[in-house]
Amino acid sequence: MIDLRQLRYFVAIVEQGSFSRAANFLHVAQPALSLHVRNMEADLGTPLLYRTPRGVNPTEAGMILLRHARIIIDQLIVAEEEVRDHQNDPSGEVRLGVPGTIGQIIAVPLITAVHLRYPKIKLRIADAMSGFILEWMREERIDLAMLYAQADEHGIHTEHLLEEVLHFFGPVNPIGDEILPPPGQPVPFADLIRMPLILPGHGHGLRELLDGYANTAEITLDSAVDVDSYGNIKLLVEEGIGYSILPQHAIAAEVAQGRVRSWTVSDPVIQRSIYLAHSASRPMTNANTVVLNILRETVRDLIRTGRWIGAHLIGDS
Repeated sequence: MIDLRQLRYFVAIVEQGSFSRAANFLHVAQPALSLHVRNMEADLGTPLLYRTPRGVNPTEAGMILLRHARIIIDQLIVAEEEVRDHQNDPSGEVRLGVPGTIGQIIAVPLITAVHLRYPKIKLRIADAMSGFILEWMREERIDLAMLYAQADEHGIHTEHLLEEVLHFFGPVNPIGDEILPPPGQPVPFADLIRMPLILPGHGHGLRELLDGYANTAEITLDSAVDVDSYGNIKLLVEEGIGYSILPQHAIAAEVAQGRVRSWTVSDPVIQRSIYLAHSASRPMTNANTVVLNILRETVRDLIRTGRWIGAHLIGDS
């Protein structure tokens, strides 16, 4: 019979990627961990782990056990919190995944708000491309996320929170025979895609969004340079290599400093949705719940005070 301790050990071994790192993490002797795994494999009648040059990975049976083990451990945490009346004083670690440009806006005010109101909660924020964040949610490596697309079909609950406007921008000096209106004026989408564009590569959420707009307009979207880093996109535009399209808040500082010029986009206006997400299959701990609520509050405050430029809440006029 597998017990809770063995499940905790097994999850730690998989997440740490090796017996030695798991032993250090758990403060348990490595031979003891190996014995527990052998006993579990004997009880279940199937291998749970296999060794690689870089450590250990779960087998197909191990992945099944890992998924259930995480749910069982989470459910136990929920039960312990309720028994100890953590409703008023939640504690524990909460893992949040956000796209890079959102992390630049949300991280500091969110961490500050959580720390001031719930000092026993340790909030970890990781940023990456939205596709990677969705994968982290599927693998249950994070508890909460902000995504650019709905993901309900993947066992993830998503809540449409806001829309943000994207702007077209270019270098201070025109490139070639540039024919564009004065900065700040609208540029039709069909006109701007004829310019030499610096965009994220195929598979990136922003590129898929722009490809979708182009397909709707029956226009082919080509790029002169593919770069997945927003920071590098902005630097290349400043250097006069080409033009690009990014959220308004992502280029606000460069525009204000006169390092780039920007235009609104028309026919149609280009905007993207942002969703809050959490697992639909795992119970929410009290710590996860209060952080999710504070996240909603923080986003609303950033938008309503004008610090999140170019964004508007769903339901706001």
